[in-house]
Amino acid sequence: MAAGGYSDLREKLKSMTPHRDDNKINTKYRESDDDEYEHSEDSAELREQEARRVRSSILQKSIFSPGECALIEEKIDEVVAKGEAGLYREHTVDRAPLRNKYFFGEGYTYGAQLEKRGPGQERLYRKGEVDEIPSWVHELVIQRLVSNGVIPEGFVNSAVINDYQPGGCIVSHVDPLHIFARPIVSVSFFSDSALCFGCRFQFKPIRVSEPVFVLPVRRGSVTVLSGYAADDITHCIRPQDIKERRAVIILRKTRPDAPRLDSDSPLSSSPAGRPAPLKAKRSHRKADPDAAHRPRVLEMDKEENRHPSLSRHRRHSIRSENYWRRGQDYDKHQETSGRKVKMRRH
Repeated sequence: MAAGGYSDLREKLKSMTPHRDDNKINTKYRESDDDEYEHSEDSAELREQEARRVRSSILQKSIFSPGECALIEEKIDEVVAKGEAGLYREHTVDRAPLRNKYFFGEGYTYGAQLEKRGPGQERLYRKGEVDEIPSWVHELVIQRLVSNGVIPEGFVNSAVINDYQPGGCIVSHVDPLHIFARPIVSVSFFSDSALCFGCRFQFKPIRVSEPVFVLPVRRGSVTVLSGYAADDITHCIRPQDIKERRAVIILRKTRPDAPRLDSDSPLSSSPAGRPAPLKAKRSHRKADPDAAHRPRVLEMDKEENRHPSLSRHRRHSIRSENYWRRGQDYDKHQETSGRKVKMRRH
């Protein structure tokens, strides 16, 4: 076991109140942060209305057979091996606790990587700073989606592979509207999981509020987010929903006017000389969780430095997280009758 007795974040979540069941944990969390909303007589109906709006703006299809999934998963393993060997360009590989991200075609900065932080500050990397989209992604994934009418030919110019270890997560966020056009398309591999909408994360210890809507995502399934689900509510992956290794390929189109880093936009975390080869680690699929995940679990609490936790004394309604306007006003956020969507590292 790792220091502190945890081998992954799911155990950490369960250990917060060891003598209470999950429902009581969620209830206690909500009462401390959302009293006004949770005790409203109309709260259940409001949540159901919002869940319907989320559900109505999601398309899901099962396109890839188990055999096709296995072939694509072999290709993902090759990407991981190349990343561990340091064979990619400087900004292609981005490592986080229990999750690695591989940018292809276009990559972008977020969170603590930026000297100036905050919603709307994300920037595309300069051209050529991430590797091109691999040919197998075009042939095995993108063309299948085009032939099935999910996306038009030539839509995708950005492909990201998120590779999760058990207990990994990605905090609540909205894909930056000033960077990416809609829809947002993702394809899941290795195992089943869930995509949650309307959660909030807190750290030390890590806690996740009750979702407004939970969307099961199966191995080989395609998920398409547009409208309300893409723009007006956050989505996340919770630690308890990654029970086995899982990878997702996210396919997007960058806006032609998306801001890009230039020589006057330094990255605050960029060292003067970055080590060339990334430290190799064991295969996610074959590694012993207690051994392979130990160094990364110990770093989990450092996530708070990149995702400032919300104050416990702030009270929110179900529709009170930062919100981003669509269209040409995407770079200005406003408060509406409800939710503010809080942009986070993703």
